[in-house]
Amino acid sequence: MADKSKLLNLPNILTLSRIAAVPVVVILLAFESKENCFWAAAVFSAASITDWLDGYLARKWGIVTVLGKFLDPLADKLIVMAALIMLIPLDRVPAWAVLVILSRELIVSGIRSIASAEGIVIAASDLGKYKTIFQMTAIIGLLLHYKYHWFFGIEYDFLYPSLHNAGIFLFYISLILTIWSGVDYFVKFFKIFAK
Repeated sequence: MADKSKLLNLPNILTLSRIAAVPVVVILLAFESKENCFWAAAVFSAASITDWLDGYLARKWGIVTVLGKFLDPLADKLIVMAALIMLIPLDRVPAWAVLVILSRELIVSGIRSIASAEGIVIAASDLGKYKTIFQMTAIIGLLLHYKYHWFFGIEYDFLYPSLHNAGIFLFYISLILTIWSGVDYFVKFFKIFAK
């Protein structure tokens, strides 16, 4: 039986907190308002920080666990896909692009499962890391969406373009990286299994 103290370490707790953030983001976006979108972005941002922090702490403290290896990528996919799916009915992202991203994640997960069953580890490229960074940054912009005027209540529209525009720009960069990294992963898989 696994030692609970090894399973419930800080990196794993941070990963679990990222999973716990999923329904919070979903509920806030289900009752969409400027305030709720702001808080959804705040929760998503905190969850995104834990994505980096849990891995950093696990490596630094030498407490990488099997549970952590399983939960970390799962937590990433859950928080990103939940946010993107909730943004579709709000007309902030095109459904077809979310379908492409979801399909890529399912295909890569399937390839990893096949490779793992054969005792093969396919090294992830930096493309996947960049894809995640751009996705999470884009989603924050898309969640915020509105124009925010914080200085003395004066509206300077020419100084405060919609954060949606920045988010959608980063989203399409992340979409290109999503497809590119997916193809790169498939090519690596094919090269290994074609031998």
